[in-house]
Amino acid sequence: MSKEEIVNKVAQSSIITFNLEDYLPAKVIDLDISQFIDGGYLLREKDFRAALKAFDFSPLMGAVVRIHCSTDSILPAWASILVASKLSDHNIRSFWAPTEEAFFALYYRWKLAQVDLMSFEGKPVIIKGCGDPRIPQDAYIQTADALKGIAKKISYGEACSAVPLK
Repeated sequence: MSKEEIVNKVAQSSIITFNLEDYLPAKVIDLDISQFIDGGYLLREKDFRAALKAFDFSPLMGAVVRIHCSTDSILPAWASILVASKLSDHNIRSFWAPTEEAFFALYYRWKLAQVDLMSFEGKPVIIKGCGDPRIPQDAYIQTADALKGIAKKISYGEACSAVPLK
């Protein structure tokens, strides 16, 4: 029986893994606008503004906030904008998103626009797949699109079974 050393060719390669899980927010909090409106359905501007003024934003610090309304209330456009403005006053990043999936799609579009991709220039990159289920399909598409003109080669999956994209 041969005692040849097993060589991990993947570890020795120059392939860089781009893992979208590295960009997940540390804390996500849902903020339901219905709590600021009468019975969850009727928005009265004066009462709405008073409820926002009295709201304790401190539990939201350090989080990314998903603003939504859990009721079928018809909201004026300014209502969610005002809530986002109040969050911004406390340095809290927020997105209007009716679902968690929509939230993460918006979040990743925002986050990926901030990533300096030049460290991947001319290098082979694998976009790690099959990770956290909160990462939307759109985030993978946006990542591949952003890397297209930068990386030498783009693949999706794991190093041992990557699917070439470019």
